Order: sequence, then structure tokens, then C-alpha cells
Amino acid sequence: MGKPTLTSLDHLVLTVRDLTATVAFYEQVLGCAAEWFTPADGSRRCALKFGRQKINLHVAGAEFEPKAATPQPGSADLCFLTDAPLPEWQAHLATRGVPVEEGPVQRTGATGPILSLYLRDPDGNLIEVSQPLT
Repeated sequence: MGKPTLTSLDHLVLTVRDLTATVAFYEQVLGCAAEWFTPADGSRRCALKFGRQKINLHVAGAEFEPKAATPQPGSADLCFLTDAPLPEWQAHLATRGVPVEEGPVQRTGATGPILSLYLRDPDGNLIEVSQPLT
């Protein structure tokens, strides 16, 4: 029997200071859909869905178990892929008052070259919005 391998990322967790501000940013700026759910433990949780993935949100100081060893707001660096041309993103971000920290710049993504814009979410996480160039 061969070594098992991973196939894709289902979700990741972001620890946030302000759940309302985070949900608003990811919905209004990045186009995610907030989904509230109740797992078996009876807690009420929020996830941000996009494509076939999601980001589960934990509020700092009230994280769900199990959790990362040192959950920290603002410690993530995330790259999202888009089919939309980056000038459309630049115009959208400008109308939302979201500054572009860098870009467009060419980078190397998981499957090849990408063109990227960098911005920050309400916690200061680095967000990269990238268009594949292949």
C-alpha cells in the first residue's frame, strides 16, 4: 500500500477580533457568503463560503475546541484565485475604500504564474487576490 496523499483544502480557520466587521468585509469586498451553522456541540458558528471551500471564523478569546496552539488575529496570509480581471477588482476595491497595498504583481501560485493584488482584512491579515496567467 502506498503513502496516503491530500487532495484539496476543505476549510481553514481565521481567528478574528470582530465577527461583524469580518463577515461584512468578506461578504461585501470579497464576495463570500456567510453561513451560520450549529454543530453537534450546540454552539452557533459562522463560515464564509466561496467556491468549494470555506473559512470558519473563531472569535479571539472564545475559540472553539480543538483550536490552533496559538490562535492570533491578523496572522494569516491568504491567496484567493479569481476569474475576474484585476482591473475590475481594483475598481471594486476603490469603490469600497479598500486600499491596495501592492500590485498588480506577478507571482507563482500552486499551479503556475498568477497576477496578484494585495490588501488587508479588518484584522490585518494579508489577502492576495490573484488571476491565473495560464
